[in-house]
Amino acid sequence: MAKGGFDATDLIAPLMLRVPLGLIFMAHGSQKLLGLFGGQGLTATFRTFEEKMGIPPIFTLLAIIAEFGGGFGILTGFLTRLSAAGISAVMLVAIYKIHWIHGFFLNSSCVAGRGHGIEYNIALLGMALYLLIAGGGRWCLDRLVFKG
Repeated sequence: MAKGGFDATDLIAPLMLRVPLGLIFMAHGSQKLLGLFGGQGLTATFRTFEEKMGIPPIFTLLAIIAEFGGGFGILTGFLTRLSAAGISAVMLVAIYKIHWIHGFFLNSSCVAGRGHGIEYNIALLGMALYLLIAGGGRWCLDRLVFKG
């Protein structure tokens, strides 16, 4: 045990989840919002979500906000629980609307015409749910802003 009754892993563990999860979602959100990293950008994302998945524009906008804004929130530890809730919702929709029909495993062989299963989404969902329940940990902006 470290001083103050904290184990060293308690101090760093949430940060070790926040950094990769935040980076992953900021990158995916920036593809949809800004067209970075080979993404379509905002207009094409709205069109694709509506035409191919039947997702109304308002829910597409909420998904983009959850991914980009939530990714930033997770990364910095600002509004961590709210950000994690948005990311959790996005992962649940992705599992249901896209990945469930492809089974559990990723298409690691990149077989043409076959998508990825749910395993990656479940991992991201688990990370987000942990942060939703536990918060951002000791090294987050929430502790500074909300004095908690």
